[in-house]
Amino acid sequence: MNRKRSGMDTAAREVQTAPAAVAEEVLEKKLEDIATILSATEAGKSRLYDEILDMVERSLFRIALKRSNHVKSAAAAYLGINRNTFQNKMVKLDIANHQQK
Repeated sequence: MNRKRSGMDTAAREVQTAPAAVAEEVLEKKLEDIATILSATEAGKSRLYDEILDMVERSLFRIALKRSNHVKSAAAAYLGINRNTFQNKMVKLDIANHQQK
């Protein structure tokens, strides 16, 4: 009986992770294009990793703010982080919290 239950758990996990796997594949293709663009303009020591992480974070924060109607605590909850962490990262990433009309 445990084998049957274990098999069902594995199948359920595969179904749950399938959208994440597809999203990761799409993201990787887009990041490859972005990396190509950014690395072509780099001179000296590469900051590619930091630049891409900042871009991804800024995008996630903007999405979270839009989906939460610009309520920081709701946006932080949407991303699964603490509101203070959210606020500090907004400052670091130079993101203004204002609704665009």
